[in-house]
Amino acid sequence: MGVAVRVCFVGDSFVAGVGDGSHRGWAGRLIARGIERGYELTGYNLGVRGDTSTMIRQRFEAECAARFPPGEHAVGIVFSFGVNDVIRWSSKPRVAVGERIANLSAILDQARVRRWPVLMIGPPPIADDALNEQLRELDAQMQDRCELADVPYLSVHEQLAGNEVWRSEVAADDGAHPRAAGYDVLAGLAEGAWDNWLRELAARLER
Repeated sequence: MGVAVRVCFVGDSFVAGVGDGSHRGWAGRLIARGIERGYELTGYNLGVRGDTSTMIRQRFEAECAARFPPGEHAVGIVFSFGVNDVIRWSSKPRVAVGERIANLSAILDQARVRRWPVLMIGPPPIADDALNEQLRELDAQMQDRCELADVPYLSVHEQLAGNEVWRSEVAADDGAHPRAAGYDVLAGLAEGAWDNWLRELAARLER
């Protein structure tokens, strides 16, 4: 295809691929798929374990700008976060309910001003039924907000919650993160959205 593309994957420990002995996670698998499909693709994994939407809002613009210098290449960002927002510390959620979508809105607005196309992957389930219920609600709210902003959004929560490989690996590890096979499942769910988004990203440069 011959189109140079730079993509930042921004998010939390699931983006970083924590628990994957191959050290690729789902982001690394998607990067490899893009290269196999002929893109001159440079992927940057900017996943930080423990990051909330508040923390990502504060850091992502400078980190991505450093990796998107001027030149003849297409650029874009894949975001995924949310689990750490609902985690409770000292009986309180790490990010208040009213601040979560406000953070997402600010993130999308910052990316829009920069003219950075965005693909959003929703938060996955963990081994905690009460938190998963909150994550379902957050997932739906995030999807609604992305639709308003004309940003492609892929919800993976329900499919992963019903996937035996994901559930068994999460339960066998730390209650949150899968191992390599679980990340294979997540990458497989994301492949279609990734392929479509990457193709559109490359087309922007060709136009």
